[in-house]
Amino acid sequence: MPEISALVVDDEPLARRKICDYLKHDREVRVVGQCSLGSDAVRAIAETKPRLVFLDVQMPDMSGFDVIEAVGPDRFPAVVFVTAYDRHAVRAFEIRAIDYLLKPFSRTRFEKALERAKEQIRLNENQGAHFQALLQQLNGRKPYLERLIIKSAGTISFLRTSEIEWIQAEENYVRVHTGRASHLVRQKIGVLESQLDPSLFRRIHRSTIVNVDRIAVLQPQEYGDYSVHMQSGVELTLSRGYKARLKELFE
Repeated sequence: MPEISALVVDDEPLARRKICDYLKHDREVRVVGQCSLGSDAVRAIAETKPRLVFLDVQMPDMSGFDVIEAVGPDRFPAVVFVTAYDRHAVRAFEIRAIDYLLKPFSRTRFEKALERAKEQIRLNENQGAHFQALLQQLNGRKPYLERLIIKSAGTISFLRTSEIEWIQAEENYVRVHTGRASHLVRQKIGVLESQLDPSLFRRIHRSTIVNVDRIAVLQPQEYGDYSVHMQSGVELTLSRGYKARLKELFE
């Protein structure tokens, strides 16, 4: 098989290094470039014309989907998407039969995605129609927060919303718990709730929001309440007034 030129696009240096290290062991693939920004990826695709792109979904300047739109779905090479966590995107990839890597991924999972991409290239499959349908599906969704800005002791850091286990109201603030740490954010809980993906975050009490993927056990209590046991071991209360919201999601 002719050599496959590959471009690695990811804003995280460790992720780029990991992908490149895995590709070193494949004689059919040659890495022709690395990019940390979407705008750089658009230029690199035009200049190097790779046959395969490992494309990060979330980058500071452009999303991976913005990169596809800028290049043109019909002109875009074979692609394997890379994402830290985007429930809507992952669901869309599966529906459109487009491969993806969910961080952190194993070498076995990487090799499976690479083989699928090679097969597309061997068959000379044009993924343009798949990309166009994917973009239309994703553009119809409401944009939700993917990161929170954390200000502490004069420093600013970023917290991925997927890392949040639960959120507790503290007057005009919220305390965001990640399981191993907590952060105080100046935001009212109702405002923050409206900015979070409702397929992942649900209010279980007037002062509590949980990440439903981090729930370990729901245990019935008296008077229609539930005890909510999180994966970290924290026990919270699901009050009767919010039970229908959580039940709707599980159904």
